[in-house]
Amino acid sequence: MEETVVCPWCHTEIIWDEDLGPEDFCPHCENELKGYRTIQLGPDEAADDELSLEDELLPDMTEEEASETEQARESETTGFRQTNRTLLAYQASVERLMDHQEEVPECPSCREYMLETGRQTVGDAPGYEPAKLPGTEQPLLARPYVAVEYVCPTCFQVQHRIAMKDRERMIRSLSEALERE
Repeated sequence: MEETVVCPWCHTEIIWDEDLGPEDFCPHCENELKGYRTIQLGPDEAADDELSLEDELLPDMTEEEASETEQARESETTGFRQTNRTLLAYQASVERLMDHQEEVPECPSCREYMLETGRQTVGDAPGYEPAKLPGTEQPLLARPYVAVEYVCPTCFQVQHRIAMKDRERMIRSLSEALERE
């Protein structure tokens, strides 16, 4: 006798033989069939495995902090969520500023969009030795050039990119150097 099971992940019908027994993993998406969990949401429902507040308290937590934690938990169970207006205003401001940017790169750390925070002209600063094109004394990137600074509004990673006009100048310079060889 064959028994039919539907994978909760990919919704594929899995037919297995009584001699072999049930599958532990879906042969189509390779997700665990018995590891699928659902969450019941509702104001009157509580999780069975939830720890009490006393079990979670750290030994150095004051009574006032414990009371604030309890109030936060009660607001969660009533279905209302407290919002931080400062954070919402910050996010709205970031989005508005990004709308006016020429370029909006992704953060290499968290993949969020980055905010342009300024431009810096890199000139003949002491201690900076530009790389040279092979076989010449011509710098790879002629100074002065403009570096655009971006900051991730989520993880605050900083990144610099060469301004568009200086990129074009660098591309022309490198292609001309290649033609001379």
